[in-house]
Amino acid sequence: MGVILEFGTQAPWEDRVRANTAPEINRRIDLDLKRRIRFYAVQDPQTITERIEELDREWDIERILETNAAALTFAGSLLALAKGRKWFILPLIVSGFLLNHAIQGWCPPVSILRRRGVRTRLEIERERYALKILRGDFDSLDLNGSGTTRSAEQILEAIKL
Repeated sequence: MGVILEFGTQAPWEDRVRANTAPEINRRIDLDLKRRIRFYAVQDPQTITERIEELDREWDIERILETNAAALTFAGSLLALAKGRKWFILPLIVSGFLLNHAIQGWCPPVSILRRRGVRTRLEIERERYALKILRGDFDSLDLNGSGTTRSAEQILEAIKL
């Protein structure tokens, strides 16, 4: 997942997608997370567990980019073999995008995917841990010494949102 500096923060180079996403899109994704945490703060543990299971199946932006790049590269290569060399341009473009993403954390599909609400692995993990706090998974740790139930706002603060 990356180098964790403290709970809820990461070294700047570890979430390059967020750093290269327009602030209003990041804000919308963060607001959606806040809305969900406030909703689940009043839900029973089984409902929270079901949401955690949904998060286990959610694809992050890296996985989507890698899958699409592989599919387009494969399709372009097949088309080049079957229809002509001009189709090699597709795998070349896709591999260039993927290389740029690996180096800089951005490529043209990232903007489209982020606008559609596709999250980074860190954003998904923040929700997962907030839900685990709500469900009581860490209650035995009593990190703040109060032994009290945490509110949605305290949880959002714990995951730095």
